[in-house]
Amino acid sequence: MAGRDFRFKQFQIRQDRCAMKVSTDGVLLGAWTPVAGARRILDIGTGTGLLALMLAQRTPPDVQIEAVELDPAAAAQAAQNVLDSPWASRIRVHQGAIQTFSAAPFDLIVCNPPYFPVGQVAADGARAQARHTHTLSYAELLGAVDRLLTPDGQLALVLPKDWEATLLAGASQMGFHPNTRWNISPKKSKAVNRVLLRLSRVESTIDEQAMVILSSDGGYSEIYANMTAGFYLKR
Repeated sequence: MAGRDFRFKQFQIRQDRCAMKVSTDGVLLGAWTPVAGARRILDIGTGTGLLALMLAQRTPPDVQIEAVELDPAAAAQAAQNVLDSPWASRIRVHQGAIQTFSAAPFDLIVCNPPYFPVGQVAADGARAQARHTHTLSYAELLGAVDRLLTPDGQLALVLPKDWEATLLAGASQMGFHPNTRWNISPKKSKAVNRVLLRLSRVESTIDEQAMVILSSDGGYSEIYANMTAGFYLKR
């Protein structure tokens, strides 16, 4: 998915100025995130604007979406992608750090967060910034969520499975609990490598499911194809 432009059924993502391109992780989170009842949505680290645009497509016209992006070039491109979409009046892109972002509370926050600790991966520049936690640690992310989420609001994330325990430990300390977990495998023969999480301040029995992205014939599995049918052109 790392081409210059990426076309979906109802919008287009230009991504030549963004370090992190359209990815399966982003599409998965955008298609999966529970949106029922949400009226104010915050997308932390919007990158190309993908999540904000997918959630705009999935929600009623009265839902407002704010998208925050640290990198100036990516923020500018996300703003252009929004402007070129059918939902320009519903999405606002803000360039800056989420640590200092201020707004009225949101009832849904989504994030495809950075996950490599400093030094784990040899990378430089904007791509390193987008992928490494030195610009947004899990503690800082959860602190922003705690500050910006309504008391009964929800947080939706996609994470590498290896980093789930780290994030959940920090979330527990701040009073957040996992309510839904989807364990994601790239194919049936592979181990779980991604997890979709929905957290809130309400402790409950976790609704847990498993999903495989690719079927045995190399195409998308039925559940993934159905979930993303409203977005991919060839569906």
